[in-house]
Amino acid sequence: MGKIGDTPSIGELIEQRLNRRDALRGLLGTGAAAAFSVPAGANAQGAGPSSLTFKELAHTLDDRQHVAEGYDVQVLIRWGDPMLAGAPAFDPARQAGAAQEKQFGYNNDYLGLHPLPADNRRGDRFLLVVNHEYLNSSLMFAGLGAGRGANLKSSKQQVEVEMAAVGGAVLEIARENGAWAVVPNSKFARRITANTPMDISGPAAGHDLLKTSADPQGRKVLGMFGNCAGGSTPWGTWLTCEENFHVYFGGDATKLLQPVSRRYGVGGRTSYAWPKYVDRFDLGKEPNESNRFGWVVEIDPYDPAAAPVKRTALGRFKREGCTYAIAKDGRVAFYSGDDERFEYVYKFVTARPWNPNDRAANKDLLDDGTLSVARFDADGKVNWLPMVQGQAPLTPENGFATQADVVIKARLAADLLKATPMDRPEDIETNPVNGRVYVVLTNNGLRKPDQADRANPRGPNDHGHILEISPKDGDHGANEGAWSIFLMGGKPGQDAGARYHRATSDNGWLSCPDNVAFDSKGRIWIATDGGPNAAGIADGLYAADTMGYGRALTRCFYQAPTGAEVCGPIFTPDDGTLFLAIQHPGEDRASTFDKPSTRWPDFKDGMPPRPSVVVITKKGGGAIGS
Repeated sequence: MGKIGDTPSIGELIEQRLNRRDALRGLLGTGAAAAFSVPAGANAQGAGPSSLTFKELAHTLDDRQHVAEGYDVQVLIRWGDPMLAGAPAFDPARQAGAAQEKQFGYNNDYLGLHPLPADNRRGDRFLLVVNHEYLNSSLMFAGLGAGRGANLKSSKQQVEVEMAAVGGAVLEIARENGAWAVVPNSKFARRITANTPMDISGPAAGHDLLKTSADPQGRKVLGMFGNCAGGSTPWGTWLTCEENFHVYFGGDATKLLQPVSRRYGVGGRTSYAWPKYVDRFDLGKEPNESNRFGWVVEIDPYDPAAAPVKRTALGRFKREGCTYAIAKDGRVAFYSGDDERFEYVYKFVTARPWNPNDRAANKDLLDDGTLSVARFDADGKVNWLPMVQGQAPLTPENGFATQADVVIKARLAADLLKATPMDRPEDIETNPVNGRVYVVLTNNGLRKPDQADRANPRGPNDHGHILEISPKDGDHGANEGAWSIFLMGGKPGQDAGARYHRATSDNGWLSCPDNVAFDSKGRIWIATDGGPNAAGIADGLYAADTMGYGRALTRCFYQAPTGAEVCGPIFTPDDGTLFLAIQHPGEDRASTFDKPSTRWPDFKDGMPPRPSVVVITKKGGGAIGS
């Protein structure tokens, strides 16, 4: 692929070997020529090229969860479980907004671990932060019927429950005698909902497009929702990202500013009954309210009294994740994807270095910096294009009079800069061992063959792929880098373009990568979203080496129950525990509260499927995967 100067990166050299004629060509176990030499008698289950030693799990699609042999999986917390003092036990037949505000929310997605230093000498006590993304009303309440159209039938009381069930949660968790549990009545425990007061900071704060009748100054907002992936900061705060915010708004769209609202999907068909009962979601009554969503929200998990802050300098879009890497000069780079077909990959670099010795000095670090969008060139270079007002074409003549206009209308600014439209950019993570950045592209069934390019080489792309970026000189503050393709999803030999290590087994291939995490050895763990529809297999978790002879040899480790998506994988620092968020179990076409396709995890009559956080450990202890 591409070069920086005259020297190809390690990733590019490996990819060139993977692309050789007579090597992999996307087929399983073919030919004597291989991308890597494999010891005689080696295979994907034994002492072969992979450093992962677990017995691979077979692909499944049923109403249960499955984990590799030799591992235990336990449910840590479920939708509706009591979280705060005074919370009632979950009763699916008698739900109320006031109760849900004190209970664990719905559709848990991103997970983050924040240590409690005073009590964490053995790594056995953390604050777990959780995103609660969206609602499946048909699975939450009886009598609404099947499908997402059922969401429009929610009553006023059910809408109150829904608004309390989204947002996020902070939990204190502890490990004792090898088992993890939520610490009851923790002083850190907190629910953030669609009604939690928040501040707005950065260049968009106070802009006319953020002013409403309830907030004429444009600096205060109620709540967050659509929170999908997220991240953290080196100073210990939680970054949670509002993704598909547009579906909560409805009503008369004639007062909306066009083409801005159209570019963000606002004013189309609503997916929920919220506008029927809550004026601020009625576009005819509050046309600016939707502009106050689609942001990164910074929350201090150590201070339950601190107001969340929407950091507008990082731009407004349907953001999937906000993960950091430290530049050579101490500034902090944050990577994000805009999770929609043909949208973009972004990076924000703070204007000044972070201060590791004074946490308070970093309080407003996210309000000043440079937002950039990626252009992936055919020669293998990636260029980060600064989104700075006044620099052509981001001028008043094009509708960008201030930096506030740039961040509010980030998608339109990226269009003008001619960034590369991608195949649903989701999670973007930096490997702590090799320093490379991995961009997860879930799929794009709308890309036509004549729209394919080097970075998005399939049209249509039903199964997704993962890119690998090597920043120039290893500096995440640089505006250049080199990119290559790490793997391409789908079933080799069946789905055109599928590509992995040649030793990948019949159970090792995957479809629709979504979130990724890295263990302390730099191995990638890939969670999927969309496998049942695209490939007829349950969504799951797969692992592979990113370096060496086992590079891109994916192996199946976990499979979710039917309808569920696997999200938010994260390890404890010792690799001894893996946390997963399992959301929307039972989200199948005909599945309802009354007749769900699964009753996971309780499997009790009358109990609906419940999104949950699960904990995976190795029987007898030890590091996950090896």
